[in-house]
Amino acid sequence: MKVFILAGEPSGDKLGGALMAGLKQLTPSVSFAGIGGEMMQQQGLQSMFPMAELSVMGLVEVLPKYRHLKRRIAETAAVVLAQKPDVLITIDSPDFSLRVAKLVKEKSSIRTVHYVAPTVWAWREGRAAKMAKVIDHVLALFPFEPPYMEAAGMACDFVGHPVVAEPQASAEDAAAFRAEIGILDRAPLILALPGSRRGEVSRLTDTFGQALVPVLAQRPNARVVIPAAAPVAELVKAQCRHWPGDPVVLDPNSLSLEQALQRKRAAFRAADVALAASGTVSLELAAANTPMIIAYDMNWLSRQIISRMLKVDTVTLVNLVAESRTVPEFLGADCEPDKIAGGILDVIADPSAQQDAMQLTMERLGQGQQDPGLRAAQAVLNRL
Repeated sequence: MKVFILAGEPSGDKLGGALMAGLKQLTPSVSFAGIGGEMMQQQGLQSMFPMAELSVMGLVEVLPKYRHLKRRIAETAAVVLAQKPDVLITIDSPDFSLRVAKLVKEKSSIRTVHYVAPTVWAWREGRAAKMAKVIDHVLALFPFEPPYMEAAGMACDFVGHPVVAEPQASAEDAAAFRAEIGILDRAPLILALPGSRRGEVSRLTDTFGQALVPVLAQRPNARVVIPAAAPVAELVKAQCRHWPGDPVVLDPNSLSLEQALQRKRAAFRAADVALAASGTVSLELAAANTPMIIAYDMNWLSRQIISRMLKVDTVTLVNLVAESRTVPEFLGADCEPDKIAGGILDVIADPSAQQDAMQLTMERLGQGQQDPGLRAAQAVLNRL
């Protein structure tokens, strides 16, 4: 069985790695080609080009790289058509993935599977109908998504979210981490997570740093830890150099992948509160039972356009899956240091408000059930 699989950012690489592992377990003779990061490469993928070239987010941010992305789209589609795989699996990154699928469908009958349903329940509901022209089958991360995809004409399976299968640090791991960075037992440990893309980090780090000034003024014994994503670790170090409180930056590039993951998990478990950019990191925090505040802003023009399209009153996945609004959000015009600081201090004072929502989120995403990567692989094979 030949599979062409592509991902465009770290979260997609994680999904791809788990799916590839599941396919190898169910079909040992499977072979892979495509585009991916370290986790997909660990499963045997030789990436056509660095996945980081595709990690672009925001309407305005894409424009300067449009010609390069367009060339990569054409190159990728040409390789798929030449190799004639049994299935093309695209993972998230729709600006790239669906354009590749479109070119492939125009010239072949290769089966197309897209992993991660578009958030049509949040904005741009017309995307599902447009996607159905080039995608045969969708693998959904959230249990409420299949009806949207099926109504547009695509097969869809809820396969669970990979966060529920990820290992979690123990209390001993957390204690060892706190001791390693020299934090007192009862002193607050604050995680800061300004994103995994260069644009996010550049936009959010100053705001996050300013928000921490009044927090550390009231909680002078608190310590800030910044788990950086590998592609932006050096940028994070540079951007956070002037943050208050001598923050600890966790650079995964100086460690093996497993060592980096273990250290990140320990930091998540040890933290009392997290200030995070919007995205799947909220689910990682929920899995670690770490209360959070979500803050996010975009390029001004992107913000104006997208804010007018939103159909939901929250973008935080814990709030959406648990059907609650317990995680505080500071988005767009509200992404201001003083407001964020107040949210952090409130959660430090009473972290219990989010506990039920985090637990319910994990249950609804498949905690305790079959591994999502294996479920995804079985869903692909069942419909071939």
